[in-house]
Amino acid sequence: MRSRTPDRLCAEAVELARDAAAQAAHPQPLGRYLGAVAEGDRLVTHLFASEDPGYPGWRWGVTVARAARARYVTVDEVALTPGPDALLAPEWVPWSERLRPGDLGPGDLLPAEEDDARLVPGFLAEAPEAESAQRGSLTDVAAEVGLGRQRVLSPLGVEEAADRWEEQFGPATPMAQAAPAGCVSCGFLLPMAGRLRQAFGICGNAYSPADGRVVSLAYGCGAHSEAAQMPKAQRPAPPVVDHLGADPL
Repeated sequence: MRSRTPDRLCAEAVELARDAAAQAAHPQPLGRYLGAVAEGDRLVTHLFASEDPGYPGWRWGVTVARAARARYVTVDEVALTPGPDALLAPEWVPWSERLRPGDLGPGDLLPAEEDDARLVPGFLAEAPEAESAQRGSLTDVAAEVGLGRQRVLSPLGVEEAADRWEEQFGPATPMAQAAPAGCVSCGFLLPMAGRLRQAFGICGNAYSPADGRVVSLAYGCGAHSEAAQMPKAQRPAPPVVDHLGADPL
């Protein structure tokens, strides 16, 4: 249990602690004395400010100790520790959590973890040839559940993908708010297959900001195929002065 009252001999060993801290801080100078903290019975830490420009707000801590019934104090440990106003490095985050969309480059590998909540096991078993006719009628269903793939998107993975796509190209975006109509009625929309086909499609208009991207059927832009009719050529107004006709005499 930590003692509230520092040991007298340990508390008086300021110069001993200063010499130890100065040796550890060399070649940088040692800052002012900041006080002492009782760490336990006959165990006191003396604190000195650090003048190292790379460690603003840090302090040198020198822990001194004294054996029971001993009259001499010895240095137990010297360490550079952060103070209450110290500049600290940000908390370390694993690389897999630091990745952001677009960080993956050519040659980079990003394996999915075994317990990735976005994936669930697929069905790899193949139906026998005797069930070929029945299998043909279930082609769409088999593709949906992921036959031939070890893992497929879980409900959580589908929901996260849908939220991400709708945030980028959904009805709440400024572009969609100002569009004359939604993608559901646009001739450039390419329908999707799978469970999200009733909510999303792919834009095939080279002049649209969403070209080649998955868009919500409620999204829209000014490049809608039925946005407006091309203006018809207008007949020019008659000339004010007729230079082609005969001049009256």
